[in-house]
Amino acid sequence: MNYKPNEMMTIAASRALSDDDVCFVGIGAPSAACNLARLTRCPNITLIYESGTLGTKPDVLPLSIGDGELAETALATVSVPEMFRYWLQGGHISVGFLGAAQLDRYGNINTTVIGDYDAPKVRLPGGGGAPEIASQCHRVFVTVKHRPRSLVQTVDFMTSMGFGPTGRERQELGITTAGPTMVITDLAVLRPEAGSNELVVEALHEGVTREEVVDATGWEIRFAEHVETTEPPTDEELEVLRDLHRRTEEAHAGT
Repeated sequence: MNYKPNEMMTIAASRALSDDDVCFVGIGAPSAACNLARLTRCPNITLIYESGTLGTKPDVLPLSIGDGELAETALATVSVPEMFRYWLQGGHISVGFLGAAQLDRYGNINTTVIGDYDAPKVRLPGGGGAPEIASQCHRVFVTVKHRPRSLVQTVDFMTSMGFGPTGRERQELGITTAGPTMVITDLAVLRPEAGSNELVVEALHEGVTREEVVDATGWEIRFAEHVETTEPPTDEELEVLRDLHRRTEEAHAGT
């Protein structure tokens, strides 16, 4: 089956999850990836959303963390303070899955403003719980479209810390969680290099060239010694993902 780059990104991201993960899910592309994993490879994965829904199994993708679909399909709901104080800060969440408007070479995320903070070109939704998710989950996965304006040399505003401005600050601040261990784009899969924590390309999606990745990255991106090729989507993955998006569009359109 033919597929789009965004579908490859979502499917590659879903494959990073395992059946025993407890995953703190961001809205948008992360939510699509996590629910695709739940509907295919990982039926026992536990999905948690910021509004306090535990073990939720939405039939359609939520518009926001306050979408009623999340509470209606959750095993339980708890208060937001309990969610963050007990579940997140208590070390019970294995993966935080986030999106980004801007991402730099050290995995730092901007979802606050584009341009100067006091006079921005674009005012973004903000951090919400993402700064805490980025620092307290055992690992963090990030999905982002691979564009020069998205993968930048330096983020305009650091909403959520990856490894810090020089790649060393996370450790220097005493943050003991692993941080962004994987970034999945519509072109490639990136991971932090041991020692420097700089993101390097470890896999290219089928049909993508190194030149395309270089042209689409705002810093001088480097490649791992051995670069793999991402397995293309299976028919099942595409069918389940497309059906999920179809149901979501129909539900949000009121049909």
